[in-house]
Amino acid sequence: MLDVSLLGTGGMMPLPERYLTSLMLRLNGSSLMIDCGEGTQMALRKKGWSCNPLDVICFTHFHGDHISGLPGLLLTMGNSDRTEPLILVGPKGLERVATALRVVAPELPFPIEYREFSGETADFELKGYQIRAFRVKHRVPCYGYQISVPRLGAFDVNKAKENQVPLRFWNRLQHGSDAEDEDGRRYTPDMVMGEARQGLKVVYATDTRPAESITEHARGADLLVLEGMYGDPEKLPRLKEHRHMMMQEACRIAEEAGPKELWLTHYGPAMMHPENYTKELCAIFPNTVVSRDGQSTVLKFPD
Repeated sequence: MLDVSLLGTGGMMPLPERYLTSLMLRLNGSSLMIDCGEGTQMALRKKGWSCNPLDVICFTHFHGDHISGLPGLLLTMGNSDRTEPLILVGPKGLERVATALRVVAPELPFPIEYREFSGETADFELKGYQIRAFRVKHRVPCYGYQISVPRLGAFDVNKAKENQVPLRFWNRLQHGSDAEDEDGRRYTPDMVMGEARQGLKVVYATDTRPAESITEHARGADLLVLEGMYGDPEKLPRLKEHRHMMMQEACRIAEEAGPKELWLTHYGPAMMHPENYTKELCAIFPNTVVSRDGQSTVLKFPD
């Protein structure tokens, strides 16, 4: 089971009723955040979620509306007596940018670990999340993220018996740990587990023109979160110039990729009523949600 919340849906600047774009996922007591713009802490508080279990923050790129909330968030986490490491993931240059922002938060009671990358894709496995960063089309190096949660196969009693696995080790092996008996015989999870089952996948991309990399990674996603900066066709030339995406373009990506649901986000500050475009957008991709701050869902493994 994966909790997902789009904490804020704004782009460029925070508004009184709209925080800057940030997505948070919760899995087995560990939280992962994508982007941390100004106001993210307030969005967290409004949602009623804590930053204490936050283990990983992924950044799409280093424009202020995606990273300027980091110093304050670090200070809040430090004031909560946190000691566990925090992992920051992002394009090459992340440590330099984060270090500069930490001028106002120089001393923290927990270490920060950096995972930088470049190129077209990069893969990480952290805290139960399988993370893939993939290059998108913005004015600066910018990446989308595919967050996957794998699912082990079902426990197979017959397989355990065929492999003569002692009953006392079944539970341990079922939860992914090896075991060894007093005679030195080693037992591994594959001796009691069936084939891996379908997991969960969330894909997030913002500040980009439509790109094949987005469509490719969005195929089969349980949830696709995409930028939909404006819906007025007159805005398209400007969005092309600044490498952003229209709501209708995001829906056409979803139409081709076929995720279970599409959430739109990163609305421009002049987009006061994005919900007015709902009917038009659902005509392109029926499972489109014109998101609001705090939009949440619980994704469950298929039966």
